[in-house]
Amino acid sequence: MSSYVVIGVGRFGFHIAQGLAKEGINVTAVDNDPEQIREIGEYVQDAIILDSTDMYALKEAGIGNMDVAIVSIGEDIESSLLTVMALKELGVETVIAKAITEIHGKILSKLNVTKVVYPEKESALRLVKGVVQNLNYETINLSITMKIAKILVPPFLLGVSILSPMFKDELGVKPIAYKHQGTWYTSFEKDNVLEKGDILVVLGDTSHINALSKKV
Repeated sequence: MSSYVVIGVGRFGFHIAQGLAKEGINVTAVDNDPEQIREIGEYVQDAIILDSTDMYALKEAGIGNMDVAIVSIGEDIESSLLTVMALKELGVETVIAKAITEIHGKILSKLNVTKVVYPEKESALRLVKGVVQNLNYETINLSITMKIAKILVPPFLLGVSILSPMFKDELGVKPIAYKHQGTWYTSFEKDNVLEKGDILVVLGDTSHINALSKKV
């Protein structure tokens, strides 16, 4: 099994180290803050207090023998770069480094790190994507093969009866509830026609629910 070291266990590094450890991966945490090391120590295989910019300290601690190093140093860009340089000098094969700014990331790339990550930027993008996707469409996994989807009725379903055969024949889903003018209904009549602003809940296999998501 590959061995990992996480250098810098602030908020981002702490969760990375903890998450890797929960996956059963051998993780060593490194930081120059004794309090940070104390907190992460209960989760990882080893937690070491040292200055990661000191190549000799890293070598003595066996960090050069690690398969993967994740550098998660906060705002101290100089320490981040010096740490990466020390790791490369020690021959650590895979180095993943957190960048604070675009310029920081470009310098890291020039140091030939394996991957540069922008946690704040990527978290913001995931949040925006999640918000946009879930405004009109949400899903719940019932099993590996079955899902429920809740959707704001899209234009192509406006004026369609909730008992229309198109749900089964064209979409491969089954309506199980809908919300009209603030009231939820779970039993339907033929004249229950979907209108703008209605919420529809359907059941179907994963492939059909995923296909529906591309239509709404």
